[in-house]
Amino acid sequence: MKFKIVKRKIKDIPVLEIVDRTRELDKLPLVIYYHGWQTSKELVLTQGRKLANQGFRVCLPDAPNHGERHQAISPVISLTFWNSIQGNLAEYEYLRDYYLYHGLSSQVFVGGVSMGGITTCALLTHHPEIIAAACIMGEPSPVHFRMRTIKRAAEREIKLPSDYTDLLSWQEHYDLARNPETLAGRPLYMWHGTEDYKIPIESVQSFVEKNQEEVYGAGIQFEIGQKEGHLVQIPVMEKVANFFVKNITLNA
Repeated sequence: MKFKIVKRKIKDIPVLEIVDRTRELDKLPLVIYYHGWQTSKELVLTQGRKLANQGFRVCLPDAPNHGERHQAISPVISLTFWNSIQGNLAEYEYLRDYYLYHGLSSQVFVGGVSMGGITTCALLTHHPEIIAAACIMGEPSPVHFRMRTIKRAAEREIKLPSDYTDLLSWQEHYDLARNPETLAGRPLYMWHGTEDYKIPIESVQSFVEKNQEEVYGAGIQFEIGQKEGHLVQIPVMEKVANFFVKNITLNA
């Protein structure tokens, strides 16, 4: 299959769009796939190609402060990280609506790696139109991740603003672990390595154990990468693509 990779801006959001050349103007299922912290849309191109190979139109956006939108990192620990995620959440509808308005999309799927996985889980709390999602090395609970950040800052004697928790209070509303019923049975593929030191697996395992047997969590599919760290291998990318195509068949 020959792909067309289009570089465009949607509401000033730099994106790469990947699509089968022979179906460029067709209405296709859309996957919006988010990259990780301090990387860019170009670094998820391999995943994008694997998704496009399964018949999807794929949109790879640069998160705020990343790629073509690179900005200096705030001296306040994790502030730029959270600002980037919040920006992804705020901009999602611009991307979704662009493809729907132009008749290029029929169904919306969302996925992401690391920071993009956190974005993905957060989007599920507010957007029931998302058919299925994939969280790779991400975290369903931004509140839990924030608590880890506060603990690590204290251990390293790094000062945080006294109102740090209040500054990030939006996270409670986008925390999938606190609002698991918003899954509503939708398919969610989660993959995580046991040796991931950046985003430890324990929080993800806890989320799965608490919710997978519930009606709203019946669509959770969790795979563990034994002795794997914070790195996505090609076989996992292929599993993500196969997961999405399976669910477009079920939901077509």
